[in-house]
This record gives sequence, structure tokens and C-alpha cells, in this order.
Amino acid sequence: MAQSSYTDMNEQQAEIARLEAELEMRDQLVQQLSQELFRLVKGNAGFMPSPEVSEQHQAEMRALRDQLRGVEKQIDFYQGQLEERDTELLQLRQTVQELTDRSRMLEQVVQELPAVYRQKFAERLSSVKQRVAELQRENRQLQAELQSVTYRLAMRTRRSQRLELPSLNHNGLDGITLPSFGQPGQPTSAAS
Repeated sequence: MAQSSYTDMNEQQAEIARLEAELEMRDQLVQQLSQELFRLVKGNAGFMPSPEVSEQHQAEMRALRDQLRGVEKQIDFYQGQLEERDTELLQLRQTVQELTDRSRMLEQVVQELPAVYRQKFAERLSSVKQRVAELQRENRQLQAELQSVTYRLAMRTRRSQRLELPSLNHNGLDGITLPSFGQPGQPTSAAS
């Protein structure tokens, strides 16, 4: 959009320059006509023209006055156009200034974005790190409890797996019968 406004502005400036050149040319023509009229009037001051010449001069004067009025109208028209163009040019300059300011603001925002994202990421990462630390603490506590429970369970299982041996009296082996394994080299009674 800025490109088209620059193009429009360049076209308008070219048109303004053309109109000013044309206006200057018309001013020169008006100046030349007024000098010519002055010369004619001054040159004919002491002489009484004949009625035909006088009428011809009056007709030329009327024609010149009509031309002068036409030129003045054109000058007024071109001055109005110049004023309109000046107003448009001023508005375009204001628009360009606003767009330039907006562009600078957007550039600044774009430059600040990485820092903003880093800050937001750091804030989020901080809460995640805290949560991870809490979970690790909880994990260590649960592992310690698990080891404790495992140890207690192992101790209980160990106690329950112990063989209960009969107690021996001091008198010897009174109530206990032990299997006999026989003499070495002889068959046992269970084998016979």
C-alpha cells in the first residue's frame, strides 16, 4: 500500500510541476499582452485614429480583454487545482508519516519478541523445574519407603522360613529316635 501511495505522490508532484510551468507561461503571455497594449496606447496618444481604425482597435481590445479574462479564469482554475493538490500532498505526507511511525513500532516489537519469548519460556521452565524437583523428591521418598518395606518383608519371610528344631534335654536323646544308617559296609535294616 505504501508503494502505491509513493507512486501516486510522485504522479501528483509531476502534475503539479507541469501545471506550475503552464501557469508561468500564461503569466508571461499576460505580461507580453499588457506590454503590447501599453505600447499601442502610448504610441497612439497624440494621434486621432480614423473611425474604422478606432473600431478595429476597440475590437482588438475587446478580444484581448476576453483573452485576458480567459487566462485569468484558467489561472484561477489552476490555482484551485494547485491548492487541492497541496491539500492532497499534505494528507499523503501525514499518511506516510503515520505509516512510517507504525512501521518503526512494528520493527521494535519484532526486535523485542525473542526477549519476550525467552522470558516466557524461562517462567514456564521454572515451574516445570520445580515440579520435576518435587517429583524427584517424592520418588526418592517412595524408593526409601519401598526399600524399608522390602527389607521388613524379607525379614519376616526369613523368620517364617526357619526350621523349628526340637529342643534337646540334658538327659540325652530320650524321646527322640533317630534313623539308623547302619554300619559301614553292611546293608541297612531298611534295605533288608
